[in-house]
Amino acid sequence: MYRIRFHGRGGQGMKTASRILGTAFFLQGYEVQDAPRYGAERRGAPIFAYVRADDQLIHERGVITRPDLVIIADDSLVPVPAAAVLAGVNEHTVLLINSDESTETWKHRLNLDCEILTLPAEAEERAELRFIGATCTGAAARLLGIISREKLTRAIREELAEMGDAVIDKNLARALDAYDRMQQFAGCVSTVAPVNASHYNKPDWIDLPFEGARISAPDIHASANSTEVRTGLWRTLRPVIDYQRCNKCWWVCSTFCPDGAIKVNERTPEIDYDHCKGCMVCVAQCPPHAIEAVPEQLAQQQDAEQEASS
Repeated sequence: MYRIRFHGRGGQGMKTASRILGTAFFLQGYEVQDAPRYGAERRGAPIFAYVRADDQLIHERGVITRPDLVIIADDSLVPVPAAAVLAGVNEHTVLLINSDESTETWKHRLNLDCEILTLPAEAEERAELRFIGATCTGAAARLLGIISREKLTRAIREELAEMGDAVIDKNLARALDAYDRMQQFAGCVSTVAPVNASHYNKPDWIDLPFEGARISAPDIHASANSTEVRTGLWRTLRPVIDYQRCNKCWWVCSTFCPDGAIKVNERTPEIDYDHCKGCMVCVAQCPPHAIEAVPEQLAQQQDAEQEASS
């Protein structure tokens, strides 16, 4: 079974790339799966799509964790942990990166045992990244070595039929150009035998002895212990009250604070910064907008300057 992953950013055509490649596989006579996987569904956010193809029924489901081929449409995603472009990559995987950097540069950067190839983007393509999907598909089809030029052309025409002739011709030209540029690497992607469950090695389990609640969870039984947990250390933004604008309505900010970190003394609200996590609910709820969100680092600098001057 062939397992392929396309990685890119929202708007670059990774979903379309997987559909075109899946259709090309199908036209070539293979059983196919192709599907996209979104995170934040917005332009520019990391996205990936995957394709499985086999000459037999496909019973495997879910995200591909052991890819045979990984295509990275945007090289800026490589150092982004959330994009997970290198997840499951091993010595068997072929890694194709759309980048102006050389193959040697990427081999030095990644220090991986797998085959690493680059597909230098044309100047026009770099300016129009949202149209890179067809280019990646053409390169992938050539690297697989089993999809003909005719089937790739037909798949592009079928999948982009609603886009009009101008869009089809433009994407077709890019896909075939990438197909030709990868000619020397044709067929470098191969499949591996599926993992046999009988060869699975059970992990070494660590037995944890049962402990009494007084030992394992003493905080549950201690009284007034929440004051010792300075949740304010989590804060990145600090709510600061401008008392000249405060109406001293006394109940709004203190009521809406989810952590009870605002107390009122004689109708004057005071924030307990040791336990304020910086959720900014009070900033949003204050009717006269008397509470301002200040970056915690800046607030600490101001505190230090005040202490030094006093």
